[in-house]
Amino acid sequence: MLRGRPSSAMTQAAPQPLPESEPRCADYDHDIVAWAEHQAHLLREGRLTEIDRENIAEEIEDVSKREQRELASRMAVLLAHLLKWRFQPERRGHSWLTTIRTQRNRIERRLSKTPSLRRCLQDPDWWADAWDDALDTATRETGLATLPTTCPWAPEQLLDQGWLPEG
Repeated sequence: MLRGRPSSAMTQAAPQPLPESEPRCADYDHDIVAWAEHQAHLLREGRLTEIDRENIAEEIEDVSKREQRELASRMAVLLAHLLKWRFQPERRGHSWLTTIRTQRNRIERRLSKTPSLRRCLQDPDWWADAWDDALDTATRETGLATLPTTCPWAPEQLLDQGWLPEG
């Protein structure tokens, strides 16, 4: 390109998308975005006989699972940092406190936006998974081999902004 003169590629107009009255129908397994747009359109139009019921139901269930996984992930990060705080007092610092505070805030936000997630806090299997993830992280990051095999703290303590395990 010469200074001050646009190249021919720059002067050509970008191709315009073809107008569509309705999103293209796509196969769930090949283009989930186009499929989702099409299903949303069908639902809004009230064309319920045309929707992909099975895959819509599966996607709705996946939303629930994704929310539970996010909560478990945040809880595992919180638990790992509380373990490090408890069992490595000589290494306590501002970054651990920041992580603990941030995870508590984000967990509380999730629980307030999606109150049904509180039932996870009553589920022993959910706690076992979150605790196992926390132990893996804390063991890897600290090198400590003797950490509690089950969570010694109550959920209320874990979410209390003023509480830290002492040791």
